[in-house]
Amino acid sequence: MLIRRLQKLWPLGLIVFLLAACGKPSDLTQERTGIWTKFFVGPLSDTLDWFANLLWGEYGLSILIVTIIIRFIVLPLTLRQYKSSKAMQAIQPEMEKLKKKYKDDPKKQQEETMLLFQKHGVNPLAGCFPILIQMPILIALYNAIMYNPYIKDHSFLWLQLSEKDPYYILPILAAITTFVQQKVTMAMQPNPQQNSAMAMLLYVMPVMIFVMSMSFASALPLYWVYSNTFSIAQTYFIYRPSKK
Repeated sequence: MLIRRLQKLWPLGLIVFLLAACGKPSDLTQERTGIWTKFFVGPLSDTLDWFANLLWGEYGLSILIVTIIIRFIVLPLTLRQYKSSKAMQAIQPEMEKLKKKYKDDPKKQQEETMLLFQKHGVNPLAGCFPILIQMPILIALYNAIMYNPYIKDHSFLWLQLSEKDPYYILPILAAITTFVQQKVTMAMQPNPQQNSAMAMLLYVMPVMIFVMSMSFASALPLYWVYSNTFSIAQTYFIYRPSKK
């Protein structure tokens, strides 16, 4: 189904959006114009500054705290996506029967599938809502990190946050955590069809993340490492009870 394909390919879409945003720098210390900068990027940048002031001027730690806060804000949406996925899995056998029964009549198959969704109270689009809401938040955070003028002058551990990692440690970590995050998600998903469909991204995404992390300022792959690590833990705790 198209919806499932979109759910699996959304990381690629996110990367496209991030790359598209790369060419739109803005000085966030001056007057902020435009809805996007004024109400999304600007407040997130101010939040990064506020936490950095509390954390001894360490923007690396500030990015960590803001990443965790944002992930907890969208957690209810993630749980809703999980429930929608479970509901779709529960009716999967009935959907397969409908496909076989009406394989020569696509229109009838679609009608019966929609009736099945209504009968069980399943919304096939519910899994897409968290993705659509998370994308602008993550892109705004990316802009806030990349265009915050104070982050450019700060270092964290061995990193200069406005420059590439000279030792390629961060790109490697970003790629590894991306791979593990997807691997954990696949392992926790009981639907083998979803696993086979995600297999392509299992290896493509880490390579893409690694290549981009070698070129981007260290602040962005640092965020990816934080976000991936959070996702690994989140996926484990959400899906693990169902495995038991």
